[in-house]
Amino acid sequence: MIVGDLKPLDEIVSSVAGYRRILVLGCGSCVTVSLSGGDREAAALVRELNCMVKTDGAPVSFEVGTVLRQCEKDLVSSFCEVPPDTDAILSLACGAGVQTVGDAFEPLPVIPALNTTFIGASDEAGVWREMCHGCGDCLLGVTGSICPVARCAKSLFNGPCGGSQGGRCEIYIERPCAWAMIYFRLKKQNKLHLLHEVRMPRDWRTATAAGPRERRRTGIGGSAGETNKSAQ
Repeated sequence: MIVGDLKPLDEIVSSVAGYRRILVLGCGSCVTVSLSGGDREAAALVRELNCMVKTDGAPVSFEVGTVLRQCEKDLVSSFCEVPPDTDAILSLACGAGVQTVGDAFEPLPVIPALNTTFIGASDEAGVWREMCHGCGDCLLGVTGSICPVARCAKSLFNGPCGGSQGGRCEIYIERPCAWAMIYFRLKKQNKLHLLHEVRMPRDWRTATAAGPRERRRTGIGGSAGETNKSAQ
């Protein structure tokens, strides 16, 4: 899931300065799970802003709303109710959600309340760790389901660096070495032979090197799949 962190309150207050009626919009998906962007967090942020926002006499009004997933334009357009006279939306979603809401309600300003942090998972209560960079060329099948791109500080493909000691990362001593984790996982699976295979450099064109990526499902919205289906 995508993990986000609330921006500093001073930054949020500065970003909404000059607006009089603001919809604080939570997202009911990833950032709700990481306790940074759901309905409860939106309501808590409004309480903070009511104490911090200073005006020049004209009152500032905050409304709270939540959409299941701000990153889906159909959901936003169908289920997001923007109160009349709203002059800005303060979004507690990831960067994708902020941009989707901005497209749906253009030209209404949509302001991010979160910093999008990483794609991660929670393996203990209240802690989320980065697991994936979304590189588009996944090698988890040969690394024991442990990603060296995201979990090795140097994103090494062919084993640990010379500085790791005792199964700990050279850069961050408190963290386990990703390649030590991979080794022990593959050993348990009787697949250590996979470590003898030399991994060629990744094709970073599948990541962000080629610009914004797009995935199209055939058969949706006039794509080739739908055309073929209708022709049968």
